[in-house]
Amino acid sequence: MKAFELRGFGLDSLVLTERPDPVPGPFEVVVRMRAASLNYRDLVLMRGTYDPNLRFPLVPLSDGAGEVVAVGPEVTRVKPGERVVLSYVQDWVAGAPVPSLVARRLGGPTDGVLAQYVKVPEHGLVHAPAHLSDVEAATLPIAAVTAWHALFEVGRVRPGDTVLVEGTGGVSLFALQLARLAGARVLVTSSSDEKLARAKALGASAGVNYRKTPEWDEAVLALTGGRGVDHVVEVAGGANLGRALRAVRLGGEVSVLGFLEETRSELELTQAIRRCVTLRAVSAGSRASLEHLIRALEVHSVRPVVDRVFPFTEARAALEHLASGQHFGKVALAFPG
Repeated sequence: MKAFELRGFGLDSLVLTERPDPVPGPFEVVVRMRAASLNYRDLVLMRGTYDPNLRFPLVPLSDGAGEVVAVGPEVTRVKPGERVVLSYVQDWVAGAPVPSLVARRLGGPTDGVLAQYVKVPEHGLVHAPAHLSDVEAATLPIAAVTAWHALFEVGRVRPGDTVLVEGTGGVSLFALQLARLAGARVLVTSSSDEKLARAKALGASAGVNYRKTPEWDEAVLALTGGRGVDHVVEVAGGANLGRALRAVRLGGEVSVLGFLEETRSELELTQAIRRCVTLRAVSAGSRASLEHLIRALEVHSVRPVVDRVFPFTEARAALEHLASGQHFGKVALAFPG
């Protein structure tokens, strides 16, 4: 089979090669990949800033969907011919994360989905939503599950709440769509007026251009009558986290989902303590989270926002497009038929 290997840090180390076709053992499934989607995690992993001890060669990318083509002995959850989505954290089936269950993550340290065939344990996949294409289904495991987990499984978003979403990447737009499903009002920040207009078309109530208004937290407070938002979906890191704390209401929540700008932040702790803010880091979710998310998407016929789809062989170009920050929603790859 054809597969991409990362043989060192940097996009120049991404090589298209040949690997043996996988053969399933007991409780294992082989999936013919039909699509994959990209996450910011893939970029920082390839740059060496996410895990400097990464072992090579590695098949990258964490999110994918495809068709079951072979099953090993004792497999009962899926059958050949069924469409499936691979769970990012393979062994985290349900409940709280514990070290023994979150070690095996697709795309690093475990081989990922940028290959024509992928072998996984049967507990590491779910049936794909019937109303979504393979490309759309491939966008769910990290971005959508992280947003779902933050808003509803560890967060307390309720109808009538106001949620602030930073940016218009994959996680942020899923958070916008899911918060709207829950009956929440959504505010969005972006550096682009065009992207803010597109976010409003998806259901956002208002937006703030943080390039034109660097003190965007003050603009958010004005949009909420000085009260602040109930929940912030924080993806930038750095000094942005301090602004998120200033934009949230007394007793509100800030979910830290990423570090697009900076991995380090300096916080004024008195600000968080005085206002009783819950600050929580969220990293993906369990297979059960993915299943709950899929049920919600199916009931409401929600479709992910896909910015652009590249052919499998243009994986590097897709990663460069993601790195440019020009995307609105998810960047994906379509595999050969």
